[in-house]
Amino acid sequence: MVSTPADEIAHDFPPFFRVYKDGRVERFHNYVYVLPSDDPNTGVRSKDVNNNSARLYLPKITENNQKFPLLIYIHGGGFSIESAFSTGHDKYLHSIVTKANVVAISVDYRLAPEHPLPICYDDSWAVIKWAALHVEMSDHLITEPWLKDHVDFSRVFLAGDSAGANIVHDMMVRASASEKPLGDGFKIVGMALIHLFFGNDEPDEYCSFVFPGCTGLDDPRLNPALHFRLLSSLICLKILIFTAEKDVMRGRSLAYYDALKKSGWKGEVEIMETQGEDHVFHLLEPTCEKAGVLMKRLVDFFNEKI
Repeated sequence: MVSTPADEIAHDFPPFFRVYKDGRVERFHNYVYVLPSDDPNTGVRSKDVNNNSARLYLPKITENNQKFPLLIYIHGGGFSIESAFSTGHDKYLHSIVTKANVVAISVDYRLAPEHPLPICYDDSWAVIKWAALHVEMSDHLITEPWLKDHVDFSRVFLAGDSAGANIVHDMMVRASASEKPLGDGFKIVGMALIHLFFGNDEPDEYCSFVFPGCTGLDDPRLNPALHFRLLSSLICLKILIFTAEKDVMRGRSLAYYDALKKSGWKGEVEIMETQGEDHVFHLLEPTCEKAGVLMKRLVDFFNEKI
């Protein structure tokens, strides 16, 4: 990285990005884009859909008209880095689809700070609404056949890591609105939240910068633990929360877990903590033993009887 005079820098937020006084944005992490592909070893196929706002994964088909649960996954990266099309997240989704035998949609959203929050929430919601349209639509010229032909829409799961887990929570809140915005046939039965990126009761300069329109420390999208009414109304039946012992956000995951239990929500919530590990270690070292344990619990969650 080229050394830059301090007086040229307007905002500096490592490990995410730097903003210069002339408006330029320099990211400290630039993902490596990977094309969708068909894996001859696992039989998993992938392609980009909905105007390249998501990547769709189809597990190996072993019988005609085979139906699978649907997983909608939202990547993390502080709302400002990473992509559904990055090498790391693409490999991780391939692995989940292979092991869990689910159809998966990996959402790609526009990044802050060029696209400040709540754009990432709105982009993700648009993909989920697009997926939900396939419950009723029958015209194969309009619908995506992998979804129409191979998804059991009575078993939909949401999952995400870090900031993606934050977005997933907001998607569940939106889906739980009283007017049933996704319809009766699109049933989100559970969500898995990995190493949550939430705020708390302390001022956060980074969150304020990427989300200039938030309502403050009590904004339900950044600090949902304060909003028992929203938590109590969540329509899913199960929530699985992953934490890591050394994760700086660990306390916020625990606060969210406690708030869910106190809110009056009628579902089942479980929390699993990985000892000795830090934030999103499973993406940084996906082949390590503890990442395998996390993956197994995630796969089991998607396959549990409801």
